[in-house]
Amino acid sequence: MKKLFKKIGIFFIAVLLIGLVGIFSYHRYQLHMESELLDNKGTLVEVDHQKINVYTEGNGQDTYVFIAGSGVAAPIYEMKGLYSKFSQQHKIAVIERAGYGYSDVSKDERAIDTMLAQTREALLKSGNKPPYILVPHSISGVEAIYWAQKYPEEIKGIIALDIGLPSQYVEHKMGAVDYWTVKGMNLLTKLGVHRLTPSKVYNQQVIKQSFLNEKEKEIYKALSYKQLFNDDMKNELLHVYENSLKSEELPKPKDTPILLIDAIAEQNKDSKFTKYHSQKYAEFAEQISIADVKVLSGTHSIYLYKPDEIYKLAIEFMKTKVDNKERSRE
Repeated sequence: MKKLFKKIGIFFIAVLLIGLVGIFSYHRYQLHMESELLDNKGTLVEVDHQKINVYTEGNGQDTYVFIAGSGVAAPIYEMKGLYSKFSQQHKIAVIERAGYGYSDVSKDERAIDTMLAQTREALLKSGNKPPYILVPHSISGVEAIYWAQKYPEEIKGIIALDIGLPSQYVEHKMGAVDYWTVKGMNLLTKLGVHRLTPSKVYNQQVIKQSFLNEKEKEIYKALSYKQLFNDDMKNELLHVYENSLKSEELPKPKDTPILLIDAIAEQNKDSKFTKYHSQKYAEFAEQISIADVKVLSGTHSIYLYKPDEIYKLAIEFMKTKVDNKERSRE
């Protein structure tokens, strides 16, 4: 009986290995085929011996810089529904940090000072000069706040899209299960296993909506299959505690105007996490000279669901709370 179980075990392992080899081969073949779609959209600039992509459109006195959250593999395409609202009357820049969109994968440790230095240099080399109005989403809020702490003269304001505050990442340090989950997902995407679950690779809402044409949707899918959970995305998550701690050790950027947009899904409005999240936003806003917290009904990727509302809130905040105050000082 033991020999039988051993043979069955060996058989299943062999089938698994053959299956993984097949999936990996198919993944590499698809990457090669999809590469024909990936004509660069934006400006590739050399930073730290790698290419960083910056997409710019529109004209205006203010430059709104959009910084995607963790795992948004194709920021230029996924965030188009929002930034296209701003670019009608303002200049926008979408920074695709290393490992995202058309940018190279750096495979460094994703330390906050490295990421910020690369972002600042890429923007300058692509012709975008400060001061900026930052529009970070999710984990990129850590970089935006740190930027305002280190170089406040470069930041005119921050429109924060359901960001994670540095204090939250410090208070909720990644545990062993989360650590190995991140490592495991990184390995599976290298093998191409994510090809089996396309609904988890790219945001289905992007495909359902009409802000991308059909060709752009295919490019969005191809970039997502290529970049999803690569080494940079993995390291970004694994080092978010250390990066957030560096921010927490500095004084709050009290002189940088910040609009915090809190996305709250109807089904989660009474949850313990939602109440905690809202409380942290309120506490942070109290430490900033000019700050507002606005609640929008929707899930975490709020830019896909409420682009018009976000645009109106952002422009109103900048006009009434920032521009008017600057004029009154003149």
